[in-house]
Amino acid sequence: MNRFDVFNGDADGICALHQLRLAAPAAAALVTGPKRDIALLERVEAAAGDRVTVLDISLDRNRPALERLLGRGVSVLWFDHHYAGAIPQHPLLEAQIDTAPEVCTAVIVDRHLAGRFRPWAVTAAYGDGLARTAERLADSLGLSPPERAALRALGEDLNYNAYGDTEADLLVAPAALYRELAPHENPIRFATESRTVARIRSQRLADLVAAHAIAAHRPGIYLLPEAPWARRVTGALANELAAREPGHAHAILVASGDAYRVSIRAPRNAPTGCATLAREFATGGGREAAAGIDRLPVADLERFIERFRTAFGGP
Repeated sequence: MNRFDVFNGDADGICALHQLRLAAPAAAALVTGPKRDIALLERVEAAAGDRVTVLDISLDRNRPALERLLGRGVSVLWFDHHYAGAIPQHPLLEAQIDTAPEVCTAVIVDRHLAGRFRPWAVTAAYGDGLARTAERLADSLGLSPPERAALRALGEDLNYNAYGDTEADLLVAPAALYRELAPHENPIRFATESRTVARIRSQRLADLVAAHAIAAHRPGIYLLPEAPWARRVTGALANELAAREPGHAHAILVASGDAYRVSIRAPRNAPTGCATLAREFATGGGREAAAGIDRLPVADLERFIERFRTAFGGP
């Protein structure tokens, strides 16, 4: 029997898998990539009797590959918080999917494990921009303000590292970052001792400085240039703006040839509407609090801006 761990390369995917493997160590082939690389299941060459664990990628975006694996006799365990559509009813599929706005995949795994490795769920929630969820979990652990700050920084670092069009844009390949993290049960110790984390943090802060030098294109809407730093900083900038202005939605668009890659954040005070808006466009998807469009043609920019204003209000 072969095992495959298929996971989003961001903070949520990495921390979700780490909790599972701390609880149940198992050798597995790792299938991951940049945050936007979510059609991962089609890379899995599994056979009858093999086991696949999937974390933090949309079932709906991987449906044909899932159906092929189930048809071959492969068992699949799926944890996720993105839009899933109709979940197949199959004896080889166990799907724990919760699309509530204040939930991320690592929190679903935390429930599954009854909180055994909760500091990693706190880390993931901070990284995914779910500060209230992270604080609630931190309260349950009695974490001090410095401990919370350390987990927040680590979550933001792990999340930032996943943004880019390809792994060439990233500072560290997600699979390599997971392998470095895997021996560590204590996230604060890992963050303190890891030179890799220090390098990621330094570049994240520098990229944010560059992003903040660019004025908004329209209220809540930012257009960033076609550059590696802009592709890396998208999520960090979106989460920072959402935290700074919790009553407003934001969209970060990064130029990519004759199109844009789009990250959308709903108002923190009313975290819904992103997935619905994103799915109006051909390559859009995500969850209600945060979603994205992989390729928005330049010709559709004004239509997106108008739909953004309609969905969330504003001038």
